[in-house]
Amino acid sequence: MTGKRVINFGAGPAKIPETVMEQAEREFRNFNGTGIGVAETSHRSAQFTELLNSTKKLFVEELHIPSNYEVLFLHGGGTGQFAGVPLNLSAFSKNKEQPTADYIVTGAWSGKAVDEAKKFIHVNKVFEPTKPYTGPPVVDTWKRDPDAAYLYYCANETVHGIEFPKAPETLPGVPLVADVSSNFISKRFDFTDHGIVLGGAQKNLGTAGLTVAIVRQDLIGKEQPITPGILSYAEMLKNNSVYNTPSTFSIYITKLVLEWIRENGGVDGLAERNQAKADLLYQAIDNSDGFYSNNIVPEYRSRMNIPFRVGGGDADLEAAFIKEATAAGMLCLKGHRSVGGIRASIYNSVTLDEVQVLVDFMAEFKAKH
Repeated sequence: MTGKRVINFGAGPAKIPETVMEQAEREFRNFNGTGIGVAETSHRSAQFTELLNSTKKLFVEELHIPSNYEVLFLHGGGTGQFAGVPLNLSAFSKNKEQPTADYIVTGAWSGKAVDEAKKFIHVNKVFEPTKPYTGPPVVDTWKRDPDAAYLYYCANETVHGIEFPKAPETLPGVPLVADVSSNFISKRFDFTDHGIVLGGAQKNLGTAGLTVAIVRQDLIGKEQPITPGILSYAEMLKNNSVYNTPSTFSIYITKLVLEWIRENGGVDGLAERNQAKADLLYQAIDNSDGFYSNNIVPEYRSRMNIPFRVGGGDADLEAAFIKEATAAGMLCLKGHRSVGGIRASIYNSVTLDEVQVLVDFMAEFKAKH
C-alpha cells in the first residue's frame, strides 16, 4: 500500500464521507476559532454544549423523530445496550413476579443480546432459531408473550446480512426495541410501536465510541435499582447525556455526518442510493451462474452488509479473491470469522461508483478463475 485512499468495505468502523474527513482535519487543531482542537475541548464548555444540542437537533430533523422521544448519547456501543434495555424496561412487563421480554433471534448480534438480557430479565425467544441463519420463519409460527416488557429485534444483522424490510409485528401494548447499529439512518424509519431505537455510530454515522438511543419518554424513569448511572436513561436524560465525559470527538464527527446527509438529499436520498448499490451487487451475485452465491431469503437480504461465497465456498478461491481485491485497492472484504466467505459492507458513505468497482472486479475474477 502506498498510503493513498482505497475503498473501505469494512463492517465497522466503516468509511466516513471524504468531505467530513477533510473538515475534521481542518478543525482538529482549531475548533470553531477557539484555538484548541475539538478533541481537547471541555465537555462542560459552552462550545461543546452547543455542539451536542445541535447534533441532537439534527437527529430529530433528519430522522423525523416524533416529539415524544428523547435522543440520548451513551457509551458502550450496541453491546452495552444489551444490558441497558432490560435494566431500564423490565418494570414494564405485566408479569411482576418474573418480568419477561420477547426476543427475535436472526443472527449473531440478536443472539448475543439474548445472552446478556438473561442476566436481568426472563427471555422468551419468539421462535427457536435455526442455523445457518437465512431469515426468520413466518410470523404465524411466532410465540409472543402478551406480558412481555418489550419485543427486541436486530434490524440488520451485520455478520449474516439479514435485514428486516419493515418492523416485525408486536402485540398490543408491547413496545418494539430495534438495534439499528448497522442500518442507522440508511432509510426513513417508522417509529410506530417502537419504544427504543438504538445503535452504535461507527458504521453509518461516524466514529466508534458513540451510542445513540432514541427512547420514548414514557419508558424513562423505571429502571431497576441496580442499574448503573451510565446505563440509566433517566440519569442520562437529566444530565443531557453528560453524566460523565461523553465521547466528544465522536459526537462532533456524527454532527458533520448528519450535515453531510442533509446536504446530499437527506435520508430519502440515502435510501435511494443505498438501494441502488445493493441492487447492483446482488445482481452481480445472482447473474454469475452460481460462481457467487448468497443464501439469504430475498425478502430479508441486507442493503448494508452483503455476504457471499465464491465457487460454492472454495477456501482457496475465496482466499485468492480477498488477496487480489486487496491488491486492487479494496479492503476488508473478508467475511466474519464465524461464517467465512466474503462480505461487502456498503454503508451510507460508500458510493455507487465504488460498488461498481467491486462488481467489475468480480466479473474479472470470475472470468479468470
